[in-house]
Amino acid sequence: MIAKKLLTTIAFAFVLLFSGCAEDDFNEIDTVCPLVISTNPDNLATDVPVNQIITATFNEKMSPASITEASFTVGDDVALIDGTVTYTDSTAVFTPSSLLDLDTEYTGTITTLAKDIRGNYIQEDYVWTFTTVLTVENFSVNLSPSPTLGGVTTGSGQFDEGSLITITATPNVGYTFDNWTENEVVVSTSANYEFILTGNRTLVANYSLIPGTQFDVNTSALPIAGGTTNGSGSFDAGTDVTVTATANTGYSFVNWTVAGVEVSTNATYTFALGANTTLVANFEVVNTFSLNVTAAHGTVVKNPDNLTYNNGDIVELTATPDSGYEFNSWSGDATGSNNPLTVTMNGNKNITANFYLIAATGSYPAGVVLGSAGDFAILGGSGVSNTGTSTVITGDVGSFPTATINGLLPSNVIGTLYTSADPIVGLAKDALTVAYNDAQSRSLDAISLPGQLGGLTLAPGLYVNSSTSGISGTGANGILTLDAGGDANAVWIFKMGSTLITDAGTSIVLAGGANAANIYWSVGTSATLGTNSIFYGNILADQAITLTTGAVLNGRALTRIAQVTLDSNIVTKP
Repeated sequence: MIAKKLLTTIAFAFVLLFSGCAEDDFNEIDTVCPLVISTNPDNLATDVPVNQIITATFNEKMSPASITEASFTVGDDVALIDGTVTYTDSTAVFTPSSLLDLDTEYTGTITTLAKDIRGNYIQEDYVWTFTTVLTVENFSVNLSPSPTLGGVTTGSGQFDEGSLITITATPNVGYTFDNWTENEVVVSTSANYEFILTGNRTLVANYSLIPGTQFDVNTSALPIAGGTTNGSGSFDAGTDVTVTATANTGYSFVNWTVAGVEVSTNATYTFALGANTTLVANFEVVNTFSLNVTAAHGTVVKNPDNLTYNNGDIVELTATPDSGYEFNSWSGDATGSNNPLTVTMNGNKNITANFYLIAATGSYPAGVVLGSAGDFAILGGSGVSNTGTSTVITGDVGSFPTATINGLLPSNVIGTLYTSADPIVGLAKDALTVAYNDAQSRSLDAISLPGQLGGLTLAPGLYVNSSTSGISGTGANGILTLDAGGDANAVWIFKMGSTLITDAGTSIVLAGGANAANIYWSVGTSATLGTNSIFYGNILADQAITLTTGAVLNGRALTRIAQVTLDSNIVTKP
């Protein structure tokens, strides 16, 4: 069934590739139709778990703003179910608000409201069905103390899969609680331990005998969800003991009590130990929280728009992009691409609305002419230094006027390695200076370049930042996408007055036929590519260029004055 469905999808995509998107009541932009190419669960799947997260993967990048609860629905034969829709890396994700019903057929639908980043809509609703399991397994929780005289345990029993289980260890007089273990592996050092049940559990509460010259300190939190405590154990009589209470999000510390009597209002409490002591850290729900929302290239409206909110208040955030931009996603204390976004106030929150430039319609600057500098993959102003053993460079390597090449052998270079001040390298340096000055002088139709580019999709054009720029973040927020919109000749010029820095693990992704040879990074001072990062384009730096361990450059590293530093890198001249 899966193979048949995949072949059908491929055939449909093949037909569309040559016939174009069928015109209907929308404005057709190009001939690439967005399609759903796979789902999880598969169509007609059975025995789907009740905690299933439903996904649909497309054949291309979609407009995140179009992937919402309106364009991605899931329901049974009675009604649609509630859930949260997010979009990441060509995949739409529907997370149900509660467990699915047992032995129920559900229908997933991607509607024609979904569109790709060039504005092409899905031509017809994509619909598939799946059925949940008939029953939920029942698992056991078995508890025991060690040694038997050390204390007691509570929380054993039979429970449904997915249940939230709380178990408690209570030491007997003369003993102190150490930890919970399972198969002799420590799983918690808290006497009150909570977990989601996904299988049979056999846990042991371990206790230690308190020496006659010592006393026991036991700490716990009330309520359990309010926070955590530290400082339990056995200590010599007369020792100054410090216990610490840490509130969870949505709670604040109130006081420490012993047998219901307050002994301190400080979360960190120090006392002289003269007897076995049981302390309770008391917490209370915080009633008011702040909500700070930021947006570059757009605005966000809060409803209601208050200075503070009560615990549990619901706030709706609506992002509106500036002209030329489209809403992308939320980050900080919120994730996903729902717009409007519903926020439950259970703590102070800082949320950022992210926007990306809408693809241009073929308008971009002329490329930067590299001249003979274009023959080089690495061109330094005061030498080239390599400290890694696995560096591979495709293209010529040289430096001028300082021709020092350290740590590079001909076996590292697929091209010519110039180890002296050859006039050919000098001419290439002159060509580099002309190209650098040209890129730095560009200003026509300039677009403001953000300080951080992670999470953005940029169309061809001239982007300018008078200071520093780069890529930071993790996951989708650490990826810069350059989309040529189907034009292989599209050009990007990034001009910055200071440094270019990318974080470890970040990357650039080329889309729509973008070509690394047509991407230029004109750097006012120095450039640094982070560990194991992936970068595309020609770097023209006034000062130094550093590729840290494992960085991959699909382009050129060309410096006017300082050296190029390498460490186990792959550099491929476009």
